Amino acid sequence: MADTNITVPFLINGREVNTPSTFPVISPLTTKGCWKAVSATPSQAIEAVEAAQPAFPSWAKSKPSVRSAILLKAADIMETNIEEYAGYMMDEMGADRGTARYFVTPLAIAMCRDLAGRISSICGSVPAVTQEGQTSRNAPYVFGIRSAATAIATGNTTVLKSSELTPRCYWTIGKALKEAGLPEGVFNIISCRLEDALLVVNATIKHPAVRIINFTGSASTGRKVARVCAESLKPCLMELGGKNAAIVLEDADLEKAASECLAGAFLNAGQIFMGTDRILAQYSIGPQFISALNAHHSATAKQLASLPNIISTASKPRLANLVSDALSHGAQLVAGKGSHDQTGVPGTSFVPTILGNVNSSSKINSTPYGLSAAVFIKGLRRGFAIAKKLDTGAVHINSMTSSGWGRFNADEGMDEFLVKKCVTLDD
Repeated sequence: MADTNITVPFLINGREVNTPSTFPVISPLTTKGCWKAVSATPSQAIEAVEAAQPAFPSWAKSKPSVRSAILLKAADIMETNIEEYAGYMMDEMGADRGTARYFVTPLAIAMCRDLAGRISSICGSVPAVTQEGQTSRNAPYVFGIRSAATAIATGNTTVLKSSELTPRCYWTIGKALKEAGLPEGVFNIISCRLEDALLVVNATIKHPAVRIINFTGSASTGRKVARVCAESLKPCLMELGGKNAAIVLEDADLEKAASECLAGAFLNAGQIFMGTDRILAQYSIGPQFISALNAHHSATAKQLASLPNIISTASKPRLANLVSDALSHGAQLVAGKGSHDQTGVPGTSFVPTILGNVNSSSKINSTPYGLSAAVFIKGLRRGFAIAKKLDTGAVHINSMTSSGWGRFNADEGMDEFLVKKCVTLDD
């Protein structure tokens, strides 16, 4: 439950750090402050890096069993407190209980345990030294675990800058890891107000102790981060936003395709980087598929206790304008509400909307990015053939609800935080 008397601190060198400089965290549920968070300066960000730096040598030498035990215990702590953690996510980003309690938080816990189980398989690589992570707000526990636990599992120390929209969610990850016995300085968390983020981030990237940068967020911010990384000759690992397409072919199970596409589109109020944004249905089954989409949309709407909330009041007119632009270019309103009706919905609520026959010139369609794709088809051989031709990082066949494992997760993700070392011997 929101408590405006709470101030979310930093976690630096195992200690909670409070400063006079704070910023309000606005809850989409009420459009009012739910609590405050301390705001870092560049010098405080450097303090966090300089806490991680001396912790690195001993942590890099730690036994795989030690690292694994800490991550497993942290996962247990998160699971024990899952109701509390889900509540923070609901307050900070307006997520519904189903998404927060039964999807995002359990997924983060599973990822933490998965990483713990992979530590013993690391062979022939060494830790990459201190990493700096910048995270997004739409699935805070998933992004926080992915950034922090991967670095910890591979023997690295890390500094994480939380999203200014969900700082308490990220703080709880640090709290769980500390309670699990993580040594001081291995994991450090800072937060800052949006207008200070550029200076704070640049200070950490440029620090000589930081050897790799992990960023999740928008393409525009990613370009700025990549530019600073390039100037410092440092590698950066990025996940940026995208428009992900689902392809529905004539032999697909249309009921399953409609259900999966809507789940991928509207889970977490559509605020998932790998969610369904576009559906390309074969012309011959277009009318039947649209009918199936409409039926599933209506059934889902009847089950909703309340409308989904998007992250901020600023996002609402932007989304409404995209709908308006698409309709002005000839798109059809299949289900939901038009832009004028959306602006009349209270707070940050937004009616789930489906548009048909969207013109390629519409703003809603004008992006080259695609993190993932889906193919709904009966024949798997043909499905795999289509998947090979799609220019996306992940392709799901007959599903849109996969969590999307790739080079940010599993063994490939861990490799990003390790350095292959060649050792020669003159015998």
